[in-house]
Amino acid sequence: MRYHSLEVKIGMLKIGGKNPVCLQSMTNTPTMNTRATVDQAIRMIEAGSALVRITAQGPKEAAHLQVIKGQLKALGYNVPLIADIHYSPEAAEIAAGIVEKVRINPGNYVDRPNSAKVNYSDSEYEAELEKISKSLAPLLSICKEYGTAIRIGVNHGSLSQRIVDRYGDTPEGMVQSALEFTRICHKQGFHNLVLSMKSSNVRVMVSAYLMLAEKLMAEGLNYPLHLGVTEAGDGEDGRLKSVAGIGALLARGIGDTIRVSLTEDPEFELPVARAIADRFHQVNEKGEIVRMIRPDLLVSRETDYCRETSACGNIGGKNPVAVLIRQNGQYFIADEENNVSPLHSLVLFIDETMVADKLPDLLSQLSTNPEMVILAEAGADKLRMLDKALFQNEIKNPLILKSPVVCNSTQEMLLENSLNPGNLLIDGIGSGICIDASEVPLTDAIRIGFGLLQATRMRISRTEFIACPSCGRTLFNIQETLQQVKARTGHLKGLKIGVMGCIVNGPGEMADADYGYVGAGNGKVNLYKGKVPVKRGVPESEAVEALVELIKENGDWIGE
Repeated sequence: MRYHSLEVKIGMLKIGGKNPVCLQSMTNTPTMNTRATVDQAIRMIEAGSALVRITAQGPKEAAHLQVIKGQLKALGYNVPLIADIHYSPEAAEIAAGIVEKVRINPGNYVDRPNSAKVNYSDSEYEAELEKISKSLAPLLSICKEYGTAIRIGVNHGSLSQRIVDRYGDTPEGMVQSALEFTRICHKQGFHNLVLSMKSSNVRVMVSAYLMLAEKLMAEGLNYPLHLGVTEAGDGEDGRLKSVAGIGALLARGIGDTIRVSLTEDPEFELPVARAIADRFHQVNEKGEIVRMIRPDLLVSRETDYCRETSACGNIGGKNPVAVLIRQNGQYFIADEENNVSPLHSLVLFIDETMVADKLPDLLSQLSTNPEMVILAEAGADKLRMLDKALFQNEIKNPLILKSPVVCNSTQEMLLENSLNPGNLLIDGIGSGICIDASEVPLTDAIRIGFGLLQATRMRISRTEFIACPSCGRTLFNIQETLQQVKARTGHLKGLKIGVMGCIVNGPGEMADADYGYVGAGNGKVNLYKGKVPVKRGVPESEAVEALVELIKENGDWIGE
């Protein structure tokens, strides 16, 4: 599927259409701290951020954006600003007369995520849509007057009760939430729109964008799309999630702006975002940067099946999805403790040319050799073609996926493998991956291999941390806190633990977490078991140990 977006303007910046993919990030300083916010915005801009987002949690913060904008301009920085709005239409309307773009979340702008109302009748549902239309009208009027753009930013986990009641807390619910607001804007003659579908679950995020893109195209509402995996965490895990999710969509021609959300200083997000975008750009003969999907990353066919495999030794069948390592011309299978052992299975190596030119012969050979493991090194489309052919011919040999790109550094290995075969893993394709460790340390290759399987939900081998990048609403040092939580709980394989800066999006965005640590303001923390707050107002100095005790009380603790 190729998504052909309309072009819109954010200030003097054009996005969508044939324009290059645009990078952005968000400040995490208190909005009222002018110096800190301006300084951080400058660091972001100089790192490559073409747009700067700033939280405006209330009218006071929204009005203060004028001061921040003025100081940036006085220093020679004219990058468009985005006001991030939750709950406060008044703040949105103030900001719309100041900044170039306003981001609103349908789940909490008019509706509320935890409304007591359930079981909406059709007439009640339509009445709510009419209420939304009336509530949006003032903002749309101001945006028309000032030329301000709007991003309809849907977050998985913070959907309104009305949407959840009808569609569930699902990708479809996310899409319907965005469509409702988009149709209202369109009907009222407002077209300077951008949309996004954010989730910390890479599979949910990709699924939601694919569904949204299809429905927008069908209705002629194909506005630009902003991509990101929200609450991705930090370090390699955050980068694996972000590259895999964003890359899987850019490989389909979907996405016009991107943000890599890391629990790190925002300027560190930009090099990762640039590295992703560079793989979907080229420089033309005029020296201009133009969009181009690198051939080995292109995805032109979707998966509409689930292929069963038979076990060949400890690969395929009911075995865990495998991490194979290629080193010095030999193949090894890795375990979760960083040990490797020689691969004893009979392997049939297949490359891009063989898939393109000799597929019938390969299928014939495999049909009489069910004990063979297939090791395929090819572009994403050829790997998909191969897997579909195996399914159609009822061939159950395990398929190991390998990137065709030779990587000379750990960073390059992370990026390339997250893009391909990462996009196939997201779709549930593959009995394993093979990482080439010829030019990188063996331990790096193993760690990234298992990290990618975890990021794509193919194999869980460690604790998963769902952590927000923080913003001006966060009242504690979330980076430091995340490291403390990791140090105490990083051995709890399979548990999902959320570390969130505030209660605005925190409880919703960590909705599938087993436990949660959520800032409650004024040095206090709320602790969650699943979606339920079970300990409120815990002093921040005691909160990490209180979280450990909560895990122990519920029987999910194992010895360190």
